Amino acid sequence: MSAKAFCISQLDKLFNLYRKELLEWNQKFNLTAITGPEEIKVRHFEDSLSILQAIDLTDQKVVDIGAGAGFPGIPLKIVRPRIKLTLIEATRKKVEFLKHMISVLDLKDTEAVWGRAEELPQYFGKYDVAVSRAVAKLPTLVKYCLPYLKPGGIMIAQKQDQIEEEAAALEVKYRIVKVAVGGVKRSLVVIDKL
Repeated sequence: MSAKAFCISQLDKLFNLYRKELLEWNQKFNLTAITGPEEIKVRHFEDSLSILQAIDLTDQKVVDIGAGAGFPGIPLKIVRPRIKLTLIEATRKKVEFLKHMISVLDLKDTEAVWGRAEELPQYFGKYDVAVSRAVAKLPTLVKYCLPYLKPGGIMIAQKQDQIEEEAAALEVKYRIVKVAVGGVKRSLVVIDKL
């Protein structure tokens, strides 16, 4: 077996384990409304990885604001294991799930933090990249994410396709990267912290 085939096989194994645990925990706690295996693959895993179309992650410090069940942070960590990842989530049961997944998937340099994004100043100014998916309107999301970034850091918000009107309310410079995931068009709103 080639190194590349081994790598793909190992990634499949991790994603399959993630899906299995997600569905088991979802029976106890409401983690996701998406429960079909193919739907999870496309709408959670592949959607999370679409961020790589806007930034090349290698070994940066990344914070996922409003991580929920780990999207987009954990899929990014699986395919870019050298990033240092902090998952911030306000719902304690989801943080328990995130900690479980960090352990089960043996994710190094990864932590799950329970708390509201705006109430964790000890984490401010420490990250190269802040990511978020389906958390809040863009102006609010910018207020949550930018404090976490070092100068020169990048914020990436995963949003629906038609985001221009919402983005127009921003008081910072931004760019929009259009992506398609499973035939669905999405927008990545990218903001540099100057």
